[in-house]
Amino acid sequence: MQDSSTKATLKQAFEGLQLTPVCAADGWEKITVEIKDVNRPGLALTGFFGNFQPKRIQICGMAENSYLNALTAEERMERLDQLFSRKFPAMVVTTGLPVFEEMRVAAEKYHIPVFTTESETSAFMADLISVLSVRLAPMIAIHGVLVEVYGEGILLLGDSGIGKSETAMELIKRGHRLIADDSVELRRVSNRTLVGTSPEVIRHYIELRGIGIVDVRRIFGMGSIKASEKIDLIIRMEQWQAGKTYERLGMDNETHELLGLHIPAVTIPVRPGRNLAIIIEVAAMNNRQKKMGYNAAAELQERLTRLAMGGLDSEDTNL
Repeated sequence: MQDSSTKATLKQAFEGLQLTPVCAADGWEKITVEIKDVNRPGLALTGFFGNFQPKRIQICGMAENSYLNALTAEERMERLDQLFSRKFPAMVVTTGLPVFEEMRVAAEKYHIPVFTTESETSAFMADLISVLSVRLAPMIAIHGVLVEVYGEGILLLGDSGIGKSETAMELIKRGHRLIADDSVELRRVSNRTLVGTSPEVIRHYIELRGIGIVDVRRIFGMGSIKASEKIDLIIRMEQWQAGKTYERLGMDNETHELLGLHIPAVTIPVRPGRNLAIIIEVAAMNNRQKKMGYNAAAELQERLTRLAMGGLDSEDTNL
């Protein structure tokens, strides 16, 4: 398990956001962003820089544009020079608004890229924060396999050679999808959500001992892969140990901690003759039922309790 730096370049932050560069010198793509929050510099334009965060991308919307437009050219130049001297990563002018000449001058003076977008301010900020939340999320790389089964993100963990990749291949043949094999990059994108992806260099590939590297996308088609998936359930695969007691009812709500989040987890013993793909399919469906408020083990226990107390009717005894 390995920690990774949480930084993003402007190129990564702005990917897919349809921005037009206005003042962007060579090398702007490599400027780094470290904070997912963005800022509208309304107070800063009035000269108040208390609690100003220079590491945030700045957004100039309709309100900022109207304020600047009400100033004289000299005042506008002074205010923008003060703002751009803080050396923030970039300025984005939204809603298709024109860029003031004084802003161009200040941007070139302090080597800060300026972009425009036709998107409205609120919509653009939401899109940018969404991208940065993923790009800058705390991240670790873990040895395992991540698949999507019936819409559930299933992270398979276990010792090398236990059969994780072979199980994933069987699931793919049964119509499910591969996200990552061997190395899974996990990002905590919120206080409740862990998202897994594959390192780009090995994306869509599976290693099968005795066969070698297999390109899942080319063999099984685009429907067999997915770029990322939320982690809903962790399945720990281990060799069957005689004498060890394994969960049989499913009453215990076991979890596995990753990046400070406790993810539902189960342990599946592996031995010849067990169809792991079917077991994992059932585990995925059962986990979805639990999230929807239905627990088969709890219902069975309740029925048995009522039976012991003589409280079952004819319909309840139809097990």
